[in-house]
Amino acid sequence: MKFGVFANLAGPGRHEDFAKVLEEAREQAVYCDEAGFNSIWYTEHHFGHEGYELIPNPVLMGSDIAARTKNIRIGQAANIITFWHPLRLAEDIALLDQLSGGRVDVGIGRGLYGREAMNLNQLADPRDQEQNRALFEETYEILLKAWSERFFSHKGQFYNFPTPGLQWKHPLSPPSEDFMDMETNEITKMSIMPTTHQRPHPPIWQVIDTPRSIKWAAEHQVNGIFWMPTVKELKKRFELYRDTLSKAKGVPVELGEGLSLVRDVYVADTMEEARRDAEEAVLHTYRWICHWRGLGNMMDPGEELKPGTELSYEFLQSRNLLFGTPDYVAEKIQELKEELNLQQLLLWTNHGSLSHEKVMRSTKLFAEEVMPRFTKNVSLHV
Repeated sequence: MKFGVFANLAGPGRHEDFAKVLEEAREQAVYCDEAGFNSIWYTEHHFGHEGYELIPNPVLMGSDIAARTKNIRIGQAANIITFWHPLRLAEDIALLDQLSGGRVDVGIGRGLYGREAMNLNQLADPRDQEQNRALFEETYEILLKAWSERFFSHKGQFYNFPTPGLQWKHPLSPPSEDFMDMETNEITKMSIMPTTHQRPHPPIWQVIDTPRSIKWAAEHQVNGIFWMPTVKELKKRFELYRDTLSKAKGVPVELGEGLSLVRDVYVADTMEEARRDAEEAVLHTYRWICHWRGLGNMMDPGEELKPGTELSYEFLQSRNLLFGTPDYVAEKIQELKEELNLQQLLLWTNHGSLSHEKVMRSTKLFAEEVMPRFTKNVSLHV
């Protein structure tokens, strides 16, 4: 089983001391690299003066981390590709893949917040879901072409590459039918530089949740990242992904293949200490997220949200938190393995007001007392 860290750097008021946030992020990444974590993932969010999501560019953040680490894979969860110019994103990720020696995992997403979309690319307005999805799918198509083909072209609803009518003639660029019309000298195809280190391209992951997104990812053989739902609800979604992926590949695939799961994790010596340390911090995170998502995504199949239900530690702990002693956390991971055949778990450790010192202590407890039970073929005794 593989373990990674979902590093959504956050903290109300921390934008005023961003240099400190970066210092702490670097320490976390270097430790995770040395401790044997498989991956670390950075998010993309914009204009968040509240301080709950602090990284606007996971590719640039990944470049800094790649320079300070040796083995850990660098992921984005996710690049909001509807906000990016597709050629710029293709180039930037290819460069990061080269700089890191082929350690990139590409995460892609459609975007949730209107405040971000309407000030970066109004075509990505999440209020128009059909247009948002069309833009996402076309951008994804361009990324694949740019990474996989030596010379490529694209004609779509939103983008045409290369721009028609451009002529090219230079003594140091020999004419070639590979990329131009030999009679008119018009450019007909183009190429990005550099190409990716991993060929034909790095692994691609999509943050998914709804049946439509799950099916699209599986149909295109894009790996999936889940987060909030309970184990029982996740099993339905894992099965939908498996069945759709099996059809796309033409061969049966195992439950859990191509999927990873984000879970909020805090490890302490006692259950009481875990709650005392991290309760308010994780509730801050969920108050922020659930304003848009609500609580309904954390119900078991067939369970209805009772009127007046409020967000609380008890509500979360019984559904999706891995907060507690090493034995308790290991037991909950074992449940994920048995029910979902989970192959990769991403730890969300950076929550709101939780201090860096506590984040690091929890991460070290996980690395030393939980992770070896699943990575070194040690029998699980809980």
